[in-house]
Formats: sequence, structure tokens, C-alpha cells
Amino acid sequence: MFGFGPLATFAVIVIILIVSGIKILKEYERAVIFRLGRMVEPRGPGITYVIPLIEKMVRVDLRTVTMEIPPQDVITRDNVSVKVSAVLYFRVLEPNRAIREVENYLFATSQLAQVTLRSVCGQGELDELLAEREKINSRIQDILDKQTDPWGIKVVLVELKHIDLPQEMQRAMAKQAEAERERRAKVIHADGEFQASQKLADAAEVIGKQPMALHLRFLQSLVEVAAEKNSTIVFPVPIDLLARFLNKRET
Repeated sequence: MFGFGPLATFAVIVIILIVSGIKILKEYERAVIFRLGRMVEPRGPGITYVIPLIEKMVRVDLRTVTMEIPPQDVITRDNVSVKVSAVLYFRVLEPNRAIREVENYLFATSQLAQVTLRSVCGQGELDELLAEREKINSRIQDILDKQTDPWGIKVVLVELKHIDLPQEMQRAMAKQAEAERERRAKVIHADGEFQASQKLADAAEVIGKQPMALHLRFLQSLVEVAAEKNSTIVFPVPIDLLARFLNKRET
């Protein structure tokens, strides 16, 4: 049995240190390098070499991060208590700044998003939260983008996910919606009656100018009644015809 001597052991250690400095970075990764405590230019993607014991590497993912903002208790401007949740999309544009300017950029962005969500939603009324989501999303995105820009982070999109209303508020809104539907139905019915009365007035005016039109309408009504196989038919007699018979009888 032959053992390794001190020189061979040292050689093995050197080889292991040299091999350990070889790093492979994926296409969406960058390496933030600290050389004796000082930050140098980021590296990657592909194969890079980190000098053992002299350089330290921190991997940073450049893909878009999808972060769920947990439900936040919000009191709107009209004193309604709701729970609002959202989804945040952001990505790292400058790896060095993301590591250097903030201790944990993921945690910091999450906390900032929660605070901003409560602040922006609390400045509006309940109707604005329900009807103007796009406006609120844009406002939150602008605020977050300005706050995270010094960290080298770009906020891509913010979307309100869910607005949880109290039960009594849901019942009140349901009653309001039902009353609104009834009001629209009555308005539509009244408008239809008004249009029908206008058409009848126009028809009466036309019939008044053309006496034969009334007789034609009367004959058409007889045809419609006869088609229904009724045993009784009401036959109106013009007053002018009766007046002639009465005048002859008096004479």
C-alpha cells in the first residue's frame, strides 16, 4: 500500500480548488462577483470562472417574478372595510444594484407592494375600486416602479386580484342592483308606451284625412276575427247610416 505524500495531497487540494471555481450560468442567470469584498462587473451566461478564496459569486435570476400580494385590510375613503389582494410582476434589470442597494430585493419588493396597495386603495371610494381597476393598477405600478428603480428592478404589471366585501355590503349592493334593474324596466316600458301612443296618433291623423281607410281597417279586423273561428262577431254600424234611416222615418 502506498500512501499519498504531502506534495501529492497539496496537489490534489489545488486541483479541487481550481475545478471548484468553474461555474455554469444559465441563459436567464447572471453572476454578481465580489472580489475581496469589492463588486466587479456581472458575468454570464455560460461558463465563467470564480477565483477560489478571492472571489465570491451570487446568482441572480433575470426572469419575470410573479409575486402574490396577500389580502390587505383597507378602509376606503367612504369608510368601507374591505380586503384587497393583488398580483405583482417584476424583473431584475441590473443585478449589481439589486444585490448592492437592498439586503433582500424579493422581500423588500413584497413589503413595498403591500404598503402601496393599502395606501392607494385607501385613497379611493368603494365604487372606484370596483369600477376603475385599471386606473388603480396603473397608479400602484407607477409608485412601485419609482420606488424600486434605485434597486435595478422594473415593475412590469400590477393587477388587483380580489376585493372581498362584507356580507352586509354585498346584500346592500344586491338590493341596489335589483332596484336599478326595475327602474330600467319601468323606463323602457314607459318609453314603449309613449312611442306606441305617438304611432297611434299618427295613424288616427291619417285615417281622419282618408275616410275609406277606416272602412278598410274595419274589413281587415273582420277577416282577423273570422280566422279565429269565433261564433259571435260584433258588427259596428256607422252613425251616418243610422242617421239617414231616422231622417226618413221622421219625414
